[in-house]
Amino acid sequence: MNLKDEIAIVTGAGRGIGRAIALQLAGQGARVACWDVDRTLADETVALAAEKGPEGLADTVDVTDLEAVLAAAETVLETFSRIDILINNAGITRDNLLVRMTPKQWDQVLDVNLKGAFYCTRAVARSMMKQRRGRIVNVASVVGIMGNAGQANYCASKAGLIGFTKSVAREFAARSITVNAVAPGFIATEMTRELSEKNRDAFLQAIPLARFGQPEDVARVISFLVSEDAGYITGQVINVDGGMLMS
Repeated sequence: MNLKDEIAIVTGAGRGIGRAIALQLAGQGARVACWDVDRTLADETVALAAEKGPEGLADTVDVTDLEAVLAAAETVLETFSRIDILINNAGITRDNLLVRMTPKQWDQVLDVNLKGAFYCTRAVARSMMKQRRGRIVNVASVVGIMGNAGQANYCASKAGLIGFTKSVAREFAARSITVNAVAPGFIATEMTRELSEKNRDAFLQAIPLARFGQPEDVARVISFLVSEDAGYITGQVINVDGGMLMS
């Protein structure tokens, strides 16, 4: 799965799954624009990626700010002349039981996880459509399919992202742009480490492979979806969950 000379954008690339994706794509030859609200973390990812492949670039991007997203996309185009790959990975949680969830907690999660994907996709769409080629992968979650108590906002955002994926896949297919989603299960990251030990144990018991996933497990699936080998796959949701959700 050679990505030599491909230009990729990864949102939320400063740590966790986003960093793993950036390193995976760089290792296959892509130049990666690492977007994150924390510039220091984005710079660290770019430096690590340069050890594996071509040098990319880092940018401070709040995906809930349309003007910032458009400006960052323009920087990528000015630097590398095109955009081939977009990975909408940026995401946050603000967990709470529904009766205690504040409107702010709801809005924050929907703004980053869902509206952010809309803004970033919109920012790269014209460029990809003009070149009649592109790969977009949205990082959803299995809880967007199955639900999870205490995460109504997060689950709604990820379910919305799945619907967004399928709709945009239909819109962009005529221009040879594929749009897919991955739905990670329990992946060992900074975000999931915030869960209580009780919740972690409950998740582990529900995983047939009897282990938590690693960010690299998700990154490898994404690297396939953005490759030429996946050119006939679009509008799909690939669960990366150790068998936790089977249908």
